[in-house]
Amino acid sequence: MPELPEVESLVRFLRQRAVGQAVADIQVSAVSVLKTYDPPLSALAGSLCTDVLRRGKFLDLDIDGLHLIIHLARAGWLRWTDPISTSALRPGGKSPIAFRVRFGDGAGFDLTEAGTRKGLAVYLVRDPAQVPGVARLGIDVLSAAFTEQALAELLKAAGSARLKGVLTDQTVLAGVGNAYSDEVLWAVGMSPFTPASSVRPEQVAALHKALTRLLNEAIQRSAGLAANSLKAEKKAGLAVHGRTNLPCPRCGGNIREIAFADKSWQYCPTCQTGGKVLADRRLSRLLK
Repeated sequence: MPELPEVESLVRFLRQRAVGQAVADIQVSAVSVLKTYDPPLSALAGSLCTDVLRRGKFLDLDIDGLHLIIHLARAGWLRWTDPISTSALRPGGKSPIAFRVRFGDGAGFDLTEAGTRKGLAVYLVRDPAQVPGVARLGIDVLSAAFTEQALAELLKAAGSARLKGVLTDQTVLAGVGNAYSDEVLWAVGMSPFTPASSVRPEQVAALHKALTRLLNEAIQRSAGLAANSLKAEKKAGLAVHGRTNLPCPRCGGNIREIAFADKSWQYCPTCQTGGKVLADRRLSRLLK
């Protein structure tokens, strides 16, 4: 799933290529992707893209005051092509392309989605707050509002909720997902099952530092990369996420996994849980 660093990199990529360009054509091949109908997509024809913004993990293309907002969800991606095909997309076809935007200079992007679980979403709205997911966003981790004190207050308010869940709750912290929360928890040596309100002040400081450092470093590694290269860069830069049974980069121990029906977490027992292996079920406690 694209998280804050990848979406921020896509924003910077699109600012260089789309801003100042007029929308020449928009096609939808997967009708379920489009979540709004007023204003219609036809309202964008001939309009200029004036800015591209990131709102949590949402992309926001400002097109003459209308906002084309994209959420890539679990398996969606943006693929830029110059020039992009002018062939008509076939609704309901087998192609992974769900949505296409072509600009006046001939370049443009396709939104694709792999797998059978469809979550890719596109909205055209007059105000970004009209998108429910945007309206509910918490503090952006890269904003000035995200201070140690703010994080401490959020963790205290979360009570006994697991730290992993708090870090990935977009209504609490906007932008952090499954992969980078694993990386942050490994960096500070904390269990994903730690109750949020039990985090000590020195741990809050470490969490805050790790969140801002790791996300900024991921953005820096992606600087200048084409949109099509960002996925591979993300995978190469991860220390524990997606590395089940590989050696921990810090201690050399085996990286373990907590697997659910649709996702998994990775962690190092030696570095994060005092050597204890976490049970591989959502509601399980530490194995004794």
